[in-house]
Amino acid sequence: MATQQTRITAVYCALGIAVAILVHTLLSLMGISVMIQQSPVAYVLVQLIGSGYLAWMGYGALMSAIKAIKLKRQPDQVVTLPSDNVVKISSFKGFKIGLYTNLLNPKALIFFITLFTVFITPQVGNSTKTAAAVLLFGLSFIWFGLLALVLSKPRIQQKLLAANSIIDLFVGVIFITVAVTIASNIISNM
Repeated sequence: MATQQTRITAVYCALGIAVAILVHTLLSLMGISVMIQQSPVAYVLVQLIGSGYLAWMGYGALMSAIKAIKLKRQPDQVVTLPSDNVVKISSFKGFKIGLYTNLLNPKALIFFITLFTVFITPQVGNSTKTAAAVLLFGLSFIWFGLLALVLSKPRIQQKLLAANSIIDLFVGVIFITVAVTIASNIISNM
């Protein structure tokens, strides 16, 4: 997102990712993630929603790549810069994309369940749990915020936008492959 959107939208997307990490952290600390994992129906539902969202994002990236490739193959068309084809989105929509992308990621749910099962035992106090949640939120916002700031620099955006169709194609294939892998794992475990 940072390679195609304004800096403020990219930072809001980073904030959305950090908030989703905070939600995963809180759910894990409260034991809700463990309950989801132990309930076969809830766990499959979370995985299906996450893989569906991932597939939808992958499909969108593939369609964007195909459209850009088709435009490049039409020699009599007026050539536009890649940035001319990018629809700018609001900061709030950037936040929602970051939030949903991470919140609906079933692998993130598993990661946080595993992390907190190992490091946060029932004997750990609330102050330590609060510190862990604040630390993870802060570190994730700093990391993704820095990425947003760096990748939203106009010079870097121009270099990345030149390869946008290749990046979209690559990301689309990866997202759809991961979604199909998750769905096939669900089916094989039934």
